[in-house]
Amino acid sequence: MQLSNSEEQVMEHLWKLKKAFMKDILEAYPDPKPATTTLATLLKRMIDKKFVAYTEFGNSREYYPLVKKEDYFSKHVNGLIKNFFNDSASQFASFFTTSTNLTEKELQELRKIIDVELQKKKK
Repeated sequence: MQLSNSEEQVMEHLWKLKKAFMKDILEAYPDPKPATTTLATLLKRMIDKKFVAYTEFGNSREYYPLVKKEDYFSKHVNGLIKNFFNDSASQFASFFTTSTNLTEKELQELRKIIDVELQKKKK
């Protein structure tokens, strides 16, 4: 299941805060901040989708993410590779390295990351 852009913004704040009351989430937004009712609706949808849960303290709820940021974006990237690059990581890597404005330094850093992963696979 996917999140809307607005829901992803809420998740970004929750991932940073780890746990937060609604007022904390609202404070994390830049101006103009969303209405409290809008945020409440987004949180309700995200609870229904099993991305967020909460602990009750009297009348207040402390929200926390149920999904790790890395897991969410890993699923996104894998879906992107499957749907747009014929399930080929090589096609994705080729597109990524040729169609973005990566500097030589960034490409060298990518090579180091790949080399480290290759060494892990050999073990």
